[in-house]
Amino acid sequence: MINEIIGIIFMIFGSLFYILAGLGLLRMPDSFNRIQAGTKATTLGAFSILLGVGIYDVSNLLKCIVIIVLIALTNPIGSSQLARTAYKNGERGVAK
Repeated sequence: MINEIIGIIFMIFGSLFYILAGLGLLRMPDSFNRIQAGTKATTLGAFSILLGVGIYDVSNLLKCIVIIVLIALTNPIGSSQLARTAYKNGERGVAK
């Protein structure tokens, strides 16, 4: 019973971070800020949702932890490659 409540709280928390990531993608002025907003918020959102699923159903906890580790390893690499490609294609950020 308490595992289900804690799991649902983590899943709701992760969903809110996904909503914030979507708002960040809409509101940020250039591609570098969008990459940063999307990467940070979706990483924390995915971690929270997966942790919530693992706590909700303890039989899936090890699988969720493995997925969290894989996301933690691959997400920074993917976002840096997106930023590198944007820079090479002429994106220079917001001019002030």
